[in-house]
Amino acid sequence: LVRRYAKELHVDESTIPNVTISSEEPSIARGGSIISGDGADNQTDQQLEHRYRPIEQILHAEGFNPSDEHHQKELFEASLRATTNDVVLYLHGNTASRGATHRVELYKRLRSLNYHVIAMDYRGYGDSASLSPTERGVVFDALAVYQYVTSITKNPVYLWGHSLGTGVSTHLLSLLTEMSLPGPRAVVLESPFNNIREEICAHPFSKLYRHLPWFDYTVSKPMYNNMLRFESDQHIAEFRQPVLILHAEDDLVVPFDLGYKLYRKALDTRGKSWGPIEFHRFEKSSHYGHKHICRAPNLPEIVVRFFHNYRDAQY
Repeated sequence: LVRRYAKELHVDESTIPNVTISSEEPSIARGGSIISGDGADNQTDQQLEHRYRPIEQILHAEGFNPSDEHHQKELFEASLRATTNDVVLYLHGNTASRGATHRVELYKRLRSLNYHVIAMDYRGYGDSASLSPTERGVVFDALAVYQYVTSITKNPVYLWGHSLGTGVSTHLLSLLTEMSLPGPRAVVLESPFNNIREEICAHPFSKLYRHLPWFDYTVSKPMYNNMLRFESDQHIAEFRQPVLILHAEDDLVVPFDLGYKLYRKALDTRGKSWGPIEFHRFEKSSHYGHKHICRAPNLPEIVVRFFHNYRDAQY
């Protein structure tokens, strides 16, 4: 059963017998070093213009190949720098990749609201490096991408985490605060849990086992001891940015109660002068479940209002 949970959470099964995961992690999923978060601020607009060719020049350059990784990178960076839109960095949940259908639905919804959307895959997901994901590893992957994005654009950046990505988001924000680095303007937590231990106990595939006396010892504790904790109920009190929680009452993967529990914890532990925390529930009758809040007719109004309210706020 432990191995079944390990597979679901993408833990390297070879570590399970010794109940340890090495703390030695590469900084990012693809080689390289952590990028300075103030890279864009240390360069003049003229210097940045020389560093990046305009999109039109790239597309019409002799030998341009949209399948070439170098050309893709140059086009991506030129597009990011050229946009006048605010940027949303999306951190996805546990299954599949950034290309999952329900995720693409959300990207399109956000694009229709004139947000520039960037989605990433952590190590071990999609086409990222085939390293075994750990909490520390995926958080550092998110940190590397966040710093990369903010080194290119000066536009406001928002963070959006879904499911497991909410745990990555709160840990990332805590880390940015610890490192005294500028964070995003605000964060959206879609279908969040309070910590991985309670989420494991509430997950559908634990239903037959969660009441057995050995469940906590053989399943929950090994995950916790392996530093797979995703303690959003702790991290949410370690950063000041405004928080919007979205949760559907009929979510069977991450029960609504866990998201509301995180909200109540935030109300009790966050500073009074910090960014506000908002909670929006979606009724069971809407049938959005775990993945389809993106289809809510009122989602654009909720998101635009939230981002607009805190776009220029300082906390």
